[in-house]
Amino acid sequence: MSNIFTGIPSELDAELCELLVDNGNVRVERIVSQGHASPETGWYDQKQNEWVIVLQGEALLEFADGSTKRLIAGDYITIEAHVKHKVNWTDPDMKTIWLAIHY
Repeated sequence: MSNIFTGIPSELDAELCELLVDNGNVRVERIVSQGHASPETGWYDQKQNEWVIVLQGEALLEFADGSTKRLIAGDYITIEAHVKHKVNWTDPDMKTIWLAIHY
């Protein structure tokens, strides 16, 4: 048995992305951010749908169409395959813990 909130380093020089499950069709990741964001240029353009929930913290997503979505603890969103997006901001004062399911 494991716990989603344990094993997180006290200092995060870079965003932490850990693969929890992968069966070839479904991939589950734990992502931990603290003040991290996507690079200024470029977008995530994924081949699979992604369902993501913020379990702790806060983040701001930006989409290529110019829209943004603010996520706080408990908020989740489905990002359809090939919808270009990026993380604009995560809370610098606390760790933002995400659970991402790619399917």
